[in-house]
Amino acid sequence: MVKKDSDAKNFSSNLKRLSEITDWFEEQEEIDVEEGLAKVKEAVALIKASKERLKAIENEFEEIEKEAEIEERDGGTKR
Repeated sequence: MVKKDSDAKNFSSNLKRLSEITDWFEEQEEIDVEEGLAKVKEAVALIKASKERLKAIENEFEEIEKEAEIEERDGGTKR
């Protein structure tokens, strides 16, 4: 279960970091192109990792749903 806890923390930290990057852009009067490019690259990597985690979460929910349907169909007993 450590991996799932770690994944959840990483997902939360990714969202927090994306928010920080967004704030950085909003706070700039003049954006340094090189620094802005670096932040965009970081944001893209964070978004990609977050999408992968969301897909894994979706898959977990689908598995839980399938298990629940099987239990319901079998009268509450697992096979």
